[in-house]
Amino acid sequence: MKKTLKKIPKFKSEKEERQFWQNIDSTDYVDYSSVEHWRFPNLKLTSKPITIRLPVSMIDRLKIEAHRMDIPYQSLIKKMLFEGMSN
Repeated sequence: MKKTLKKIPKFKSEKEERQFWQNIDSTDYVDYSSVEHWRFPNLKLTSKPITIRLPVSMIDRLKIEAHRMDIPYQSLIKKMLFEGMSN
């Protein structure tokens, strides 16, 4: 028996849509059994390289912490910046 899906509402903003999807069970709205896998091999990165001067001791500490987390240290820096902006 196929499950009847709820209709996805119209949203006034991205923020409203984001809040909606974060607070509901998406399986009530989407049939994931019919999802197709897509690849976008020529998609351009939306990041921009920057130069920032940091003390060597800070970079060393970041590298040690990143190694403990098993992630590249630049990814750790991006994560920390993002979390700092979210607060």
